[in-house]
Amino acid sequence: MTDTRLKDKLDKGDFFVVPGIHDMITAVMADRVGFDIVYGSGYWLTASSLGLPDAGIATYTQMLDRMTTLKKTSSAALIADADTGFGGLLNVAHTVKGYEAAGVSAIQIEDQEFPKKCGHTPYKRLIPVEDMVRKIQVAADTRENMLIIARTDARQSEGLDGTLRRLEAYAEAGADIIFPEALTSEEEMRKACHTFDKPVMANMANGGLTPVLNGTVLKDIGYAFAIYPSLTSLISAAAVEQALVRLRDNLDGEPADMDMFDFETFCRMIGFQEVWDFEKKWAD
Repeated sequence: MTDTRLKDKLDKGDFFVVPGIHDMITAVMADRVGFDIVYGSGYWLTASSLGLPDAGIATYTQMLDRMTTLKKTSSAALIADADTGFGGLLNVAHTVKGYEAAGVSAIQIEDQEFPKKCGHTPYKRLIPVEDMVRKIQVAADTRENMLIIARTDARQSEGLDGTLRRLEAYAEAGADIIFPEALTSEEEMRKACHTFDKPVMANMANGGLTPVLNGTVLKDIGYAFAIYPSLTSLISAAAVEQALVRLRDNLDGEPADMDMFDFETFCRMIGFQEVWDFEKKWAD
């Protein structure tokens, strides 16, 4: 059965925010907080599961496994990063089929050369517009109900005008959602949002090239929604570092001045209640 929650939100037209998920603990916490749409971040799922940079090193098979596991763990609709489609046109078709079979609601494809780079790091190289248009056309022809997000990384090499020209071509090719990556000012954001009659998404990447604005401002600018791919990852990394420093320096395994999630509650969240119920039912 097709999950229509993302499409329904877009059709309704109310701005919404989407947290990035970097591991399954974060997926469980996003469920607990009540998010019904999450973003499977290529950068952060690669970092957490493989300890590698987002530089086209992770394979299609590895990323499909991460997205499949995320979809099984989370009850939310899933927007999934698919890099460049992991190769040429045949790879794009294969990726679309695999992601949709995994239950992904929207697939994000970008116009970088393969292997790609994180959109907020240097040395990105783009493919010709015509090649990306073909990728979008193949994705649109292959998918059944999954939405297609077309991302361009052209801002740093072709300027805002080049970015908008590319996105116009991608929209005409069949993209459902427009993603101008790494815009550098509120003025650029407003122009991008006002150029298209399709939903435009914002990427609020902490520490990246785009200023991280409050959601009320993004709504006023005209974005349909915003993803926050790095928020939970960088917050988690800071907390882990602080705890490990305390352990190293003070031999303190339960620092009183740091928040720590309740262990019993977490056990139930991660599924131990079902294990305990099973053991009780089948106990000798």
